[in-house]
Formats: sequence, structure tokens, C-alpha cells
Amino acid sequence: MDLLRKTFGGLNGSYFFRHLFFGMAISVLSIWLISKTPNASPIGMIIFSVINGLLYPYARFVYEQIMGFLMGENVFFINAIFMLVTKLITMILCWAFAIFIAPVGLAYLYFHHTRQEKIRG
Repeated sequence: MDLLRKTFGGLNGSYFFRHLFFGMAISVLSIWLISKTPNASPIGMIIFSVINGLLYPYARFVYEQIMGFLMGENVFFINAIFMLVTKLITMILCWAFAIFIAPVGLAYLYFHHTRQEKIRG
């Protein structure tokens, strides 16, 4: 149980639910698009979509940690439309590869929370 608490329970609640909402929204859109495809056997893609939707918050966590490291505290002034399109593209990419990216975030959360427990005693 400690493993689950340190990994899957390792994100801030509001952060987790916000990204879970977006991940599941992308999953629902994906499943809807799959259902419109003739002669498709969608069960595998539905399972993939649901798993990616559930893992999306952890994949997004990894992405945001990497971008925070690369960009630091810099502020960029860019066109809002460009920024929103870029954000949408990164959200879709994080969702599409969540099954591969999320394990990195889960491992990081586990080691981070284990280290914090040792520091606190």
C-alpha cells in the first residue's frame, strides 16, 4: 500500500484532478472518433484510450518538470493563439505517449516521497 500512496497518490489533488479531466476528455474524444470509423474493432483502442487518460496526469507532470528545468523562471510574451495551439499539441502528445512517459513520473514520485520520509524521520 505504501507503494501506491507514494506513486499514484503523490500528486497534489487539484493538480491531479485538473489533468485527469483533460486526459479523460481527450480519451472520450478519441473513443468517439474511433466509434465513427467503419469496420473497426475498437476494444483495443478503447482500453488504450482509458489507460492513457488515467496516466495522463503523471505524463504531464514529467513534461512540466522537464520544461520547468529547461525554461527556469523565464517569461515569454507570445501570441495567445500560438500559445494555445502549442499547449493543445503538447497535451495530445503527452496523452498519446502517457503509457510510456507516466512510469518515469511514477518512479520519480516514489523516490521523492521516500526521500522526504527519510528526511522527516
